[in-house]
Amino acid sequence: MTRPMTPDPTTPADSTTPRSTASPSTAPRPTTRVLAAGDHFVRNSLITQALLRALGPLGTKPLITELTLPWPLEPFEKVAEVDEASHAEDALIGALDGVEVCVTQMGPFTERVLAAAPDLRLVVVCRGGPVNVNAAAARARGVRVCFAPGRNAAATAEFTVGLMVAALRRIPDAHRSLTAHRRWDASHYTYEQCGLELEDTPVGLIGYGAVGSRVARVLAAFGARVEVYDPYVRGDVHGMRAPSLEALLTRSRVLTLHARLTPETRHLVGARELALLPRDAVLVNAARGGLLDTEALCDALDSGRLRAAALDTYEQEPPSPSSRLFRTPNLLMTPHVAGASRSVARKAARIAAAEVARYVRGEPLAHAL
Repeated sequence: MTRPMTPDPTTPADSTTPRSTASPSTAPRPTTRVLAAGDHFVRNSLITQALLRALGPLGTKPLITELTLPWPLEPFEKVAEVDEASHAEDALIGALDGVEVCVTQMGPFTERVLAAAPDLRLVVVCRGGPVNVNAAAARARGVRVCFAPGRNAAATAEFTVGLMVAALRRIPDAHRSLTAHRRWDASHYTYEQCGLELEDTPVGLIGYGAVGSRVARVLAAFGARVEVYDPYVRGDVHGMRAPSLEALLTRSRVLTLHARLTPETRHLVGARELALLPRDAVLVNAARGGLLDTEALCDALDSGRLRAAALDTYEQEPPSPSSRLFRTPNLLMTPHVAGASRSVARKAARIAAAEVARYVRGEPLAHAL
């Protein structure tokens, strides 16, 4: 889960009551009623400001109401038939009365919520995929659904490379040895204990989308020998293109995952795949936890088959306190924060507001299902 941002100073942290940012008595008759259902990452203030900037040149000032959802102070979860949503169906239904457009990140647009919002015509989700929207139910009711692809690609790519360098150079271990014991541990200089560098290191990427392609470019600047496996991408890539997943694995001293999680890619990397990596390899996963077989990873680290691993995503989020992950050596873990930066929140709000402006102008939507 991402680290909580400072709550919006204009909205109480436990707010579930919509508030208006425009008054019918002081504003022109609104042509569009918009609900900003933000949270403590993509704040309502960011959404509202982006909407006013995007719609201002059109000469219209919509009536915008706000509903603050509790994520990430409360974890997202499966809500009815949708995934990764705030458990707030009742609050959302109340706030959608008379609303034509909703901009949200974690709003649970279940069949129940959509059925209770007859005026709704557009849902814009401030994330890379609208998994919190029942797309079939929305389509059946004539509700368009948009999303914000690539909003966190740069942030995730930077964080991935950070995890890679931290794992290769054993930065967390060096920090702990110095701060916990307050002594200079010279063993970090021994050949056996010192880390690896990226220059001239073979790094394999599984997936070459918005994040993977950025990671490849950054790694090339480090001087790494980049190889890419992605059967769905045509054209040139930064580095070599692997003819098969098996060929990539056998040559990758570092492996980083960037594929989408689908039924086809679940446990894409398991015991067989890990055994194909060179001994002493390092694995990084800041994509989706389900791409990696957790038990197989722990086995490889426990046995010393892998030198280290760095994870930002997990099959179960958050992992159970009794998870084997917390007892596994040479494992660097962060709580799904790769895509969390202030720039991402602002960018998501801008992408969403641009879609609303297209809708108001009657233009084709750029990122619609």
